[in-house]
Amino acid sequence: MASQTDPSITIDIPLTRDDHILIKHQITQGLLGNPKTLPSKLFYDERGSILFEQICTLPEYYQTRTEHHLLTKWADEIISLSGAEELVELGSGAATKTRVLLDAMAKADQLRYYVPFDVDESIVRRVSEELAWEYPGLQIHGVVGDFLFHLEHIPEGGRRLVVILGGTIGNLLPVAAREFLVSVNTEMASGDFFLLGVQLITDRSRLEAAYNDKQGITAKFNKNIIRVLCDNFGSHADPEAFDHVARYNEDEHRIEMWLRSREEQILDIPAVDLRVHFKQGEEVRTEISTKYDHPLTEELLASSGFELVKWYCDPNNLIGLALAQKP
Repeated sequence: MASQTDPSITIDIPLTRDDHILIKHQITQGLLGNPKTLPSKLFYDERGSILFEQICTLPEYYQTRTEHHLLTKWADEIISLSGAEELVELGSGAATKTRVLLDAMAKADQLRYYVPFDVDESIVRRVSEELAWEYPGLQIHGVVGDFLFHLEHIPEGGRRLVVILGGTIGNLLPVAAREFLVSVNTEMASGDFFLLGVQLITDRSRLEAAYNDKQGITAKFNKNIIRVLCDNFGSHADPEAFDHVARYNEDEHRIEMWLRSREEQILDIPAVDLRVHFKQGEEVRTEISTKYDHPLTEELLASSGFELVKWYCDPNNLIGLALAQKP
């Protein structure tokens, strides 16, 4: 399904009945697994997207501002090396950091086309309208979907830079991350460039503080997954019947977010014909955020068919940007 609001904006929504069946299957399989899990894409309804924007401004959440500073420093070089006239962003969100790259492309007279790809329709529409106003003449083709399943809906184009920022790749298990990047590579043309933002392994205290902010915004974001189950899948669960938990898993070098049941309860989800028993203190994992380093990132890219062109890192080794190319 496509929707057009003005001549410079096209929005594709390639969701089908099969996609709804798939998410129901993912919910069922996750909650019947050991440990219990829920797919993290359920965070991102309109409320979840707004909460995540708030998280990105928190003092404890160093990731967004550090990546923004890194992009600001190197955007001109990245755009020069890539020669890109089109920017495709997977997991675009509010596109706050994207504007740094768009500015660099505009300055180099290379800005023609932008493709924001996100699971939340409201954020894709909002960002498309904002950027059409901010960059007169820019053609925008938004895609509302799950980039794990709908990459083929990215429109064909010219010389482009595909970007995944914010450490989004860390939300996937290692095998899934590689499979996803292989699929990204497959959709790209030879010679196209790819920019991957990764969050780097650092000390536990800094990492855990970033996901346990004092204002409790991350806790609200985590519990929003229960609200989405209520709004979209008929559950009557109370988000406040769960506590937010975020801890660092040293062995897997990743942050794990969980919801811990405050009491013995039944989580009912009528839309998937499921009733799941939770003991008091039992947890369900809602997200992982794997941290990388330079060698791990280069290995991931190489195994996915990319060649690393340039590695950028902040002075404190918190965030890495890997500019790669499809041969």
